[in-house]
Amino acid sequence: MPPTQKTVGSPEAPSSPRPAVNVRPATGDDVLGIARVLADAFHDDPLMAWIVPDEHARPGALQRMFVVGLRFHHLGLGGVEVTEAASGRIAGAAVWNPPGRWKSSRAAELLSVPAELLALGRAARLAGIVDDTLSQAHPEEPHWYLSEIGTGRQARGLGHGSALLRSRLRRCDAEDMPAYLESSKRGNLPYYERFGFVSTGEIRIPDGPSLWGMWREPRRS
Repeated sequence: MPPTQKTVGSPEAPSSPRPAVNVRPATGDDVLGIARVLADAFHDDPLMAWIVPDEHARPGALQRMFVVGLRFHHLGLGGVEVTEAASGRIAGAAVWNPPGRWKSSRAAELLSVPAELLALGRAARLAGIVDDTLSQAHPEEPHWYLSEIGTGRQARGLGHGSALLRSRLRRCDAEDMPAYLESSKRGNLPYYERFGFVSTGEIRIPDGPSLWGMWREPRRS
């Protein structure tokens, strides 16, 4: 998937009170750990299964894809955050792009092409279709954009996804700035609605699955 990949994975459902989860900014040393967690979180994602149908090849392909996106676009923008398990390993990650920076620059796109092809092979063509379709549907109004969010399967249900969402949404509210995401699963819409997101409609990938755009106005105290 190109660095401007715009899908959101499977957050955990809210449950009973649990220990606080700390959120911190990601660094360059976190790239591989973030890619592993996101590859795990997106393994059963309908869009990723369409792009990489072979479930045995999918983990490696997704991990390489996320590494490319982080290194060539997202990480340098300062909006990537992570949570950690008790062991110190990354358990969850949220990839946010700041207002006006949701799309990678032309130079970054050109530089990343060889890495994208190496990461996805023939599947890069389908990834490009997804990227073009979502770019056309992307809102123009300035906003924080949630490109990806995911929690490793072993850490689901422990509050990592909620902590990651709240961390950046607090900043959105403080800056009086909207937020936007695309959900790759219809079943996740009620989850994001609890954080103030509202569906903006279905986005259909040509000959592929659908996603749902979601917009959140800042909450003013």
